[in-house]
Amino acid sequence: MRILGIDPGSRITGYGIVEKDRHGLRGGDYGEIKPPRNASLVTALVYVYDTLADLIAVLQPNAVAIEDIFYGKNVQSLIKQGHVRGVALLAGARRDVPVYEYTPLEVKKAVVGYGRAEKGQVQTMIKAILDLPEVPPPDAADALAVAVCHAHSSPAVVAS
Repeated sequence: MRILGIDPGSRITGYGIVEKDRHGLRGGDYGEIKPPRNASLVTALVYVYDTLADLIAVLQPNAVAIEDIFYGKNVQSLIKQGHVRGVALLAGARRDVPVYEYTPLEVKKAVVGYGRAEKGQVQTMIKAILDLPEVPPPDAADALAVAVCHAHSSPAVVAS
């Protein structure tokens, strides 16, 4: 099974592929999608959507796992993050790939064993779990962590 993990962000959207087979988990392609710095919200959303749609077409995942929105103090940032999540959900749905959602607590617990783990802990564990040659960038590590969470979980609620 090939799982595309997505960590939607208002400025950086992480992505990462995790392969699960009878031998365990392997990390694949990963990275961060960064729209042009001064792009309007609409331009940034189109950029994220197009990039994710292209990745899905090329990588052909069997499932897409997306991190759900967490509580935050900055409402504007949460709204923008919600828009990015929307285009990520749409990218998976338009390619007929099942989309699953996991909370940050579920993801951190599945990867680190502690739901309040710091980003650095997630990065270190992802490197170890997937036997990566180097620590991935923070948002890519979070995306890989979402994919690992899905690989270790019975399917979460499919996004509707």
